[in-house]
Amino acid sequence: MSDIKLAEAPPGIQGSGFFATSLDKAIGLARANSLWPLPFATSCCGIEFMATMAATYDAGRFGMERNSFSPRQADMLMVMGTIAKKMGPVLRQVYSQMAEPRWVIAVGACASSGGIFDTYSVLQGIDEIIPVDVYVPGCPPRPEAILDGVMRLQEIVKDEPLNRRQTPEYKALLEKYGFNTNG
Repeated sequence: MSDIKLAEAPPGIQGSGFFATSLDKAIGLARANSLWPLPFATSCCGIEFMATMAATYDAGRFGMERNSFSPRQADMLMVMGTIAKKMGPVLRQVYSQMAEPRWVIAVGACASSGGIFDTYSVLQGIDEIIPVDVYVPGCPPRPEAILDGVMRLQEIVKDEPLNRRQTPEYKALLEKYGFNTNG
């Protein structure tokens, strides 16, 4: 919030002050503090996510207390646990159904790199099929680590310009993963 400053009103205008900031900063701040997570949990990291959402850690103070189980109503995909290669197309479909802007957190060693499961049937990191914004290490990560990942994502969201999703770089990133950016 250091970028948003309370300024003095110009002479002749009543009031104690007004906010002076860019639209990018104001919208970024609103987005960062109202992330709606879509949990995609398959194993032990999902249990840690449940603990994170419980009263002890109070994820509501980060603006993410509303879990969404519909991809069309979520903007933060949290992939937790082992992702088998057969689940890859389902995960891609869930990601593609989310509206822009959307962000992804890979929670735990399995979602980040396949974990201890270096086998033919386990995806060796979800970044093989969808772009990832934040990686949360651990096997499984503690709730504090998951909240740290959310706070890191909030910093990314806060500083993201409004037109980033229309840039050629972002469209090239999505095309690298096989997503159509023409429509």
